Amino acid sequence: MSNSATQMLVSATIEFLQTYPPFDRMEPESLEFLAEHVKLAYFPKNSEMISAHSGVVHSLYILQRGKVNARQAGDVSLVEYSSMTLGPGECFPIGTVMAQRASTNTYTALEDVFCYELTADDFFVLMQKSMAFNLFCTQYIASLLSQSRQQLQSQFSQRVAEQQTMNSPLSSIIKREPIAVSRDTPIQQVVEIMAAGNIGSMIIVDDDKRPVGIFTQSDVLKRIVLPKTSMENPIHSVMSPGPHTLSLAANAYDAALAMAMHGVRHVLAVDDGGRLKGVVSERDLFALQRVGLRQIRHTIDTATTIDMLLQASHDVRQLSLNLLAQGVGAEQITQFISALNDTLTRRIIQLNLDHHDLFGIDWAWLSFGSEGRDEQTFSTDQDNGIIYLCTDIMDREQTQLRLLEFARDVNADLDRCGFPLCSGKIMASVPELCLTLDEWEEKIGHWVRTPEPHALLNATIFFDFRPLFGKFNLADRLRLSLLRQTRGNPLFLRMLAANALNVMPPLGKIRDFVTDADPQHPGTIDLKKFGARLFIDAARIFAMAHDVSATNTVQRLKLTAAVMNISPEDTSASIDAFNFIQLMRLRHQDFERSQGRAPNNLICPDDLNEVERRILKEAFRQARKLQRRLKLDYQL
Repeated sequence: MSNSATQMLVSATIEFLQTYPPFDRMEPESLEFLAEHVKLAYFPKNSEMISAHSGVVHSLYILQRGKVNARQAGDVSLVEYSSMTLGPGECFPIGTVMAQRASTNTYTALEDVFCYELTADDFFVLMQKSMAFNLFCTQYIASLLSQSRQQLQSQFSQRVAEQQTMNSPLSSIIKREPIAVSRDTPIQQVVEIMAAGNIGSMIIVDDDKRPVGIFTQSDVLKRIVLPKTSMENPIHSVMSPGPHTLSLAANAYDAALAMAMHGVRHVLAVDDGGRLKGVVSERDLFALQRVGLRQIRHTIDTATTIDMLLQASHDVRQLSLNLLAQGVGAEQITQFISALNDTLTRRIIQLNLDHHDLFGIDWAWLSFGSEGRDEQTFSTDQDNGIIYLCTDIMDREQTQLRLLEFARDVNADLDRCGFPLCSGKIMASVPELCLTLDEWEEKIGHWVRTPEPHALLNATIFFDFRPLFGKFNLADRLRLSLLRQTRGNPLFLRMLAANALNVMPPLGKIRDFVTDADPQHPGTIDLKKFGARLFIDAARIFAMAHDVSATNTVQRLKLTAAVMNISPEDTSASIDAFNFIQLMRLRHQDFERSQGRAPNNLICPDDLNEVERRILKEAFRQARKLQRRLKLDYQL
């Protein structure tokens, strides 16, 4: 073959490889070496490419066209957990070639297959030449995760830049409907409205809703108190006329400039007809430039009304988005969201304690589910309960009634602050979840002793509990009781494992993924039900079986790995896979909310780029490994 023809083949090979990781990041000279040393191999449909009987594998294959099925050799009872489909750009069998051993998988061509074949000798040369390829082979999931996180960071950075700059239009800054009064409204009524709503300024409008004046808290002293103005006078007698207005299309910079030029703290946004649409304050502009942890914590800790906490809940989400843009990992972000939501919940509890007499009662507020695991995402409802002590001298019914009345107000305020009431009634205001320590122990004991389907479902929710407020020692005592009861009942753990195995990773034998057949959500995958849950369920069972009190999924996997003889590499792979799925959920929920839709966990794999598809497949394979361990441990 002529040199020109050879160079054309090399160029075509490079062009193909550069569309897939890790080749898209490989050094030019290393990529050229690879393209020069591979040869194209063909395998007809249904032919066996590699098997456990083939002996030591002497070549790495890079799939160029077609699909390959990889199936673990051995116990047939594990078949459903050991089959995977490989597509173009994927390499195999990396670990086998590196170890210079026979394959533990059988690779079969599902259709006519073309592969680039690289000999083992050239493979090891390439490992030495290319740091990117070496990292990919030795830290497969971590390498893909890092790449995907950089892509997500780039996408979120762009959105944050759009959302959080002084170029933002006023229409995107306005947080609430403006409150306004007419010119003839009595001063007394205006002041009462401002005090009740914790409003710093009141806009005065004409009959067509056009602003004609503004009245602020600072005006009270100099225009009412000192001059001894009658509170029955109309508000227009003490207002500042001709308030500064800007079009909704104006940006934050225009508002800041107007405030600086005219020495005012508020600018009114109006539509094309001059009608009032919102108020932009100095605080709004400050928040636009920087939403910080200290600012949010201060707002929460000093809040005296639920409206102030509502603004803080919006700030928590914005700061979380900023962290995504900075490349912070999903584990840290979900813990961060949970920590700030914990602080917000505690403040709501404290504000409500001012209106309820719980003196003399030892009690604690419990969180369940994702909040109990420190794994809250942008979309979360309420899962909470109360545990308390009832001594012989206390009236149990009256004590519970006091706690239930208190819990109803807390649940309602949490709902106002963006934590919807639980549709499944898992809330502290429900009598069945406001129980004494003895009653909680008996409830858990019943679930453990009679592991029927409803009990198993309850275990997946209530066993991930954590105290947020009150007497934490009550939750600690309940945790010890839970571990004692589950440790002494292997049948319950076996049933819990069988229940976890009812949901399988959505990996197809022919197609990459198995998507939802529901006509309302065609072509989607629920990343909570078929992704995160698989890791959460396995980690929960591992923890209960080995007396680990942690509720966080990552911590459970780390703490149980050593006693279960799971290698650090496999543990890291599971954690990276779980964190990637959580990261995808965060990104999707934020996108749905930005489009004005209710956030969910339904992603369409066809919308993912090549790196995201690759690592999502690998993440589901890691879930299969955890399920395989459950299957072996409990002989299922």
